[in-house]
Amino acid sequence: MGGEKSKPKPEEPPRKFESHILYHDANIISLTFVFYLAVLDEPWRKINSGDKQHDLQYVRDYKPQTEGQQLRILLHGPAGAGKSSFINSVQSVLLGRMYRQALADNISHSCFTKKYSTFRIQRENPDTFYPFILNDIMGLSPQKGVQVDDVKLAFTGHLKEGYVFNPGSKLSEGNEFYNKSPTVNDKVHVLVCIVPAHTLSSMSDETVQKIRDIRLEASRLGIPQVAILTKVDQACPEINKDLKNVYRSKYMKERMEQFSANVGIPMNCIFPVKNYHEEIKLNDDTDALILSVLRHIINYGDDFINWKAE
Repeated sequence: MGGEKSKPKPEEPPRKFESHILYHDANIISLTFVFYLAVLDEPWRKINSGDKQHDLQYVRDYKPQTEGQQLRILLHGPAGAGKSSFINSVQSVLLGRMYRQALADNISHSCFTKKYSTFRIQRENPDTFYPFILNDIMGLSPQKGVQVDDVKLAFTGHLKEGYVFNPGSKLSEGNEFYNKSPTVNDKVHVLVCIVPAHTLSSMSDETVQKIRDIRLEASRLGIPQVAILTKVDQACPEINKDLKNVYRSKYMKERMEQFSANVGIPMNCIFPVKNYHEEIKLNDDTDALILSVLRHIINYGDDFINWKAE
């Protein structure tokens, strides 16, 4: 009873699930992959839904130092990564209700976005907008994806709204969608690479190389870069069970570290998120992740604008 010392609770062994794959050839070969799932006792990066209101107010209050300045955020990544869904998710969080402005596709596995599209983020008043804009481009498919040279032209503001990407050739100076005299607001201030977490390990070498090439050009121009890992709930059952496990999941941390090593983006510039795609109501944990990365994007872009102005 009271005199007995309580025994420490034994550590729960990592849970596991098995995946069986059968290959039929001359003989039937059965391969079994065993995945051990575990979560850390403490999150390796601190974030909670209580940060939501603080970050939301920060974004709502953001204003560039220069009057009339627009912070331009360029999204790029593999086809189907969730670029359009991220744009819609940002708009939904800031409006406090579900919103669909960027067309997203849930069926096609090829590039759904064909044009260079600009999205201004609406405030509560339909006639006012936030001082930052998001640009969506064609996906980085190995054969039919956007030309890396076109992305480079976007950096310097030479792409006009509505330009239809041609996987076979880059935009030429004689084209009507070539902007000969870009302003400061036409140029990109933050580059955001969006990749799906659940297919990260199977990303083609060609796509990884495109991401590297784009990153190198952005670095040459001094443009800050952020990476967003989407569909985290599909990548890890522990996260699917509870989104709060996103920074406790050993699997997710390993995927982020591997992506960082592959493309060179530092770990503190990589953020896992879950976009809204099937929900009809907002969720505080989902909002907190989206607002966390949005706040960092704004800070990096604002620092770049101020640095260029000096």
